[in-house]
Amino acid sequence: MKKEEKTNVMRILDGKKISYTSHTYEPDATMSGEEIANLLNEDPHKVFKTLVTQGKSGAYYVFVVPVQMELDLKKAAGAAGEKSVSMIKQKELLPLTGYVHGGCSPIGMKKHFPTFIHLTATEYDKIFVSAGKVGFQIELSPEDLIKAAGCRTAEVV
Repeated sequence: MKKEEKTNVMRILDGKKISYTSHTYEPDATMSGEEIANLLNEDPHKVFKTLVTQGKSGAYYVFVVPVQMELDLKKAAGAAGEKSVSMIKQKELLPLTGYVHGGCSPIGMKKHFPTFIHLTATEYDKIFVSAGKVGFQIELSPEDLIKAAGCRTAEVV
């Protein structure tokens, strides 16, 4: 029997004794978050993407929002206490977080950044986020994600 591949995110959750279910799919670089939700047979409102921004101060912030929604940069700046925030360039993602585009998770970045999850996450028993590798998702309770990633809820879309 083939051993299930574990990502660093899964190992972190195992170490914290946080329950999750892993899901895999055949990755395609052109896939949108909504297409991934469809592959998982899940409501796109329950599948979240991880976005990394930089504030006017130079500080970095992480936002976790439903895949079919856009981050509102003004609301995000307000949540972070910044005058403004902007998305980082894709080429900055890997050196900054340790994750590639399409496989960025709010759990287990190289360095912890202030992290905000859209408040709709708490409306569900379980939500999905990247497991830190393209083609891997984890399903867990929003409360457990908030605990594992040190998130705060905020209205950011």
